[in-house]
Amino acid sequence: MESASQGLLSDTMTDVPVDNTVSARTSAPEGLTEAEEEELRSELAKVEEEIGTLRQVLAAKERHCGELKRKLGLTTFDGLKQNLSKSWHDVQVSNAYKKTQETLSQAGQKTSAALSNVGSVISRKLGDMRNSTTFKSFEDRVGTIKSKVVGSRENSTDPHSPTGSGDKSPQDNAPF
Repeated sequence: MESASQGLLSDTMTDVPVDNTVSARTSAPEGLTEAEEEELRSELAKVEEEIGTLRQVLAAKERHCGELKRKLGLTTFDGLKQNLSKSWHDVQVSNAYKKTQETLSQAGQKTSAALSNVGSVISRKLGDMRNSTTFKSFEDRVGTIKSKVVGSRENSTDPHSPTGSGDKSPQDNAPF
């Protein structure tokens, strides 16, 4: 981990050396004297040195943080779970999420009401159809056919009927 963080830092953030020979060949920027330019260059060198020191301190802190997490048994997966949990919480408390949730809730209520109305209409139409003369005529015909079929069964011996089985046991009346 130590070499990985150092490699990462050195790959992404590198010190840019200041070439004094190039600056000597060019004239001082407009409005600056040579003394002011030299003072700025000195300050730039100090800032770059501080940046390098801060990078080293940051790398040491990251190593120390990794060691502490390892000792505590915290894995990258635990950190990811915690980040996802926090992100999901942030999403849930956002105005956009609340508005979307409210809109979907209203849409669900309206859909439920519409489906309830459709069910009521279908039920009413089926009731109307059942009360129609065509359906009553059909029902009467089915009833007549049923009574003829059931009536003819009652007159004959039904192998499945306990009264029409005669002397045979119920097992003898089994079709298989």
